[in-house]
Amino acid sequence: MRILVVEDEPSLNALIVKKLTMERYSVDACLNGTDARDYMACAEYDVILLDIMLPGMSGLELLRELRRRNDKTPVLLLTAKDGVQDRVEGLDCGADDYLVKPFSFDELLARIRVILRRGSDNMDHIFTLADLKVDCKAHTVSRGGVPIALSSKEYSILEYLVRNRGTVLSRERISNHIWNYEYEGGSNVVDVYIRYLRRKLDDGFSPKLIHTVRGAGYVLREEP
Repeated sequence: MRILVVEDEPSLNALIVKKLTMERYSVDACLNGTDARDYMACAEYDVILLDIMLPGMSGLELLRELRRRNDKTPVLLLTAKDGVQDRVEGLDCGADDYLVKPFSFDELLARIRVILRRGSDNMDHIFTLADLKVDCKAHTVSRGGVPIALSSKEYSILEYLVRNRGTVLSRERISNHIWNYEYEGGSNVVDVYIRYLRRKLDDGFSPKLIHTVRGAGYVLREEP
C-alpha cells in the first residue's frame, strides 16, 4: 500500500514516514502544498495524509481540487485545528477522516486500516483465499495453517494482490503501489518478487494461487 504524507513540520513529517515504513507501507512525503499537488497528479495512492495548514496551497484547497477531478483517493486530514466547524469544513470538502494533533500513532495506524477496509469488500483485517490466510493487522501469512515468513516487500505485494484478488494487476500498477519515487531498481523487479512469492506460497501447496496473465500482469485467484 502506498501512502502520501503532506506535513509541513519536518520533524513530524519524518516521524510519520518512519512509523509508516516500519509498518511496511510504501511512503512518499512532501512539506508544502505545491509539491503535494505534483505528487497527487503523478502517482496513485491508497491513502493521503494531509495537513490543512500548508505553504503554497492549503490542505483544503488541495482536497477540493482532488475531488473536482473526481479523484476518490481516501484523505485523512491532520491538523491542530480542533474546532467543530473546522472538522465540518474538512469533511464537507471531501475528507474521509480527521485527526487532531497531537495524536497517537497507534490511532493513526488504526484509522488508516479502517480507511483501507472501506475500499475493499472485506470489513475485517483478515483475508482468505483457499487455504491462504493473510492477517493485515498482524502482518502474518499462512497456507494450510503453516506460517510463511515473507520479507517486507514480499508481504506488501501479497497484501496488494489479496486485497484485489480476482483482479488482474499490471506490473506497472503493482510497482506504483509498492515502491515510492526514491526507488531506482530494475524494471523487472515485480517479476523477481512474484517468483519469490510463488516459491513460498505455491510450491508444495495446491491449488496454485498466483497466476500470470500474458501481456496483462498477475492475479491472485483460485482456479479449478
